[in-house]
Amino acid sequence: MEHSVAEELKTRYDGRRTTGTASGGVFAGPANSGTGGAAADNGAHLREVIRNYRTIIDRVEDCVGQVDLEGNIVFTNKAGVRIWGFSDESEIIGLNFRQYMDPETADIVYQAYHRVFRSGQPDKITYEVIRQDGSRRVIEDSVAPICADGRHITGFQTVSRDVTERKQKEKELAAHRSRLEAIFRSVKDAIITVDSDMKVIEANMNTEPICGLAPSLMLGKPFSACPGECNRSCSDVLQQTLEKRETVKEYRIDCGHHQRLKQQVSVTSSPLLDSDGNFMGAVLVIRDMTLLRNLERELRERNQFQNIIGRSKKMQEIFHLLEDLADLDTTVLITGESGTGKELVARALHYSGLRAFKPFITVNCSALTESLLESELFGHVKGAFTGAIRDRQGRFQAAEEGTILLDEIGDISPLLQLKLLRVLQEKTIERVGESVSRPVNARVIACTNRNLRDKSRSGEFREDLPLLIEHFRQTFNRRFNKSIAGFSDDVLDRFMDYPWPGNIRELEHVIEHAFILCHADVIAGEHLPPEIRICPEAEEKQAADDTGCAARDRYAKTVDALAKAGGNKAKAARLLGIDRRTLYRRIEKYNASR
Repeated sequence: MEHSVAEELKTRYDGRRTTGTASGGVFAGPANSGTGGAAADNGAHLREVIRNYRTIIDRVEDCVGQVDLEGNIVFTNKAGVRIWGFSDESEIIGLNFRQYMDPETADIVYQAYHRVFRSGQPDKITYEVIRQDGSRRVIEDSVAPICADGRHITGFQTVSRDVTERKQKEKELAAHRSRLEAIFRSVKDAIITVDSDMKVIEANMNTEPICGLAPSLMLGKPFSACPGECNRSCSDVLQQTLEKRETVKEYRIDCGHHQRLKQQVSVTSSPLLDSDGNFMGAVLVIRDMTLLRNLERELRERNQFQNIIGRSKKMQEIFHLLEDLADLDTTVLITGESGTGKELVARALHYSGLRAFKPFITVNCSALTESLLESELFGHVKGAFTGAIRDRQGRFQAAEEGTILLDEIGDISPLLQLKLLRVLQEKTIERVGESVSRPVNARVIACTNRNLRDKSRSGEFREDLPLLIEHFRQTFNRRFNKSIAGFSDDVLDRFMDYPWPGNIRELEHVIEHAFILCHADVIAGEHLPPEIRICPEAEEKQAADDTGCAARDRYAKTVDALAKAGGNKAKAARLLGIDRRTLYRRIEKYNASR
């Protein structure tokens, strides 16, 4: 094996001393000095330089050392003495690497140094050493070859660092992360964490079955930009937590997912803090509540919906209707006498739906004149009328992305009815004194204590064009992402018999109402509004026509349905697509109970 580094250093030092003396190099004395004096001065100067360098090296916190080709330590600074647990440098010089590590570790270290020897390239290795007192430390070595003549490697230069605490922390962190990942995998809820800019940090595997989105497609992306097929209502909940740094707990959302129809989830969003309590972002927990929601509907009465309280059968029907309406953007008309809680119902629709975190704006339509109400609803520009000293935003714009409640809608003029109709159809407004159309995105809920049907018949409320059932079926199938195939015979009969005082606009609203309530493939009589189901004109016309072949056909269908239902009248009514009251009338008329 090659001669040791110590011998090499001695050879190189002797050569430098000879060369310096002969040629008058860096360490040579004055030119007129004698040879002996120059050598003495060079020796003193060299020792001073070595002491200075040694002082600097000893102040370095990492171990700086040299190892010969046999693996013996030939040089180390004071940091090396501390790392190996000795009290003096003399105790460590000459120590072989196999003396301060396990045999298995020594073999690994040998292979690492051998790779450096063969490649001539620096490398890093981490290994465990046994100190003088028997304790163990983890060392990270940066190893580089020493070439005495530029070609032959005579040893190794090392910079060693004690990384025991760092490795322990890394191990603890890895164990902690492993536990968290196990928890993430075992939890059935979807868990998503985001930073303060709403970029996804982590997501567990259950985001795929619940949200239809693999975690790999989310990481590092803004939450709102992650590809998906839902209505992204969770973004509003997360935004609320990021802005206010408050927890939003168990907020229920209908996902509107194209592949998971009628899926409802419970969302909890909480601030994400580091170990020092500093705000880092938010964590979102999404729980699938669809089955539980359906069971709640089937197994128990609900005593409350938002701030509305009631236990009667009629109230249960209203609660179910409000649930169906909450996450839809369809326009809703709430009728009833003063004091029956129409605004309470409107607020329940808003705060249980997708727009809950957006504005809820109320306008009392009966309290203002036509001109003032138009300005209040749509806004105006400066100079539009006397007193318009500046541009003013209307209530529709104030309700952007939220809900606007038009209270006492029955009191507005025909002109404003026309302008409101344009808003509902085109989703645009024009401010008073301006001809520019501005888009608006606000859900409209209207309330009135007037009988709009009577007002329509008297010409005070708008009537429009004739009827196209199939067109609206296709339109609402697309809008509500449903696949309703058609209407029962009973419904078609009622449509043909009903006088339709509101023409096509009324028909559209009736079919929209039926689409909201229908969760089957065919719209039946029970899905129609009460005024269509129990229309006196239709009943009279049906009674008049109920003779001959039509009567025999209805009789046969009724008897067949009762037989299939085993005498269960509710089931028979569903098979016929009619309500139970109509079935009772048929049974009584045809004596079909036999």
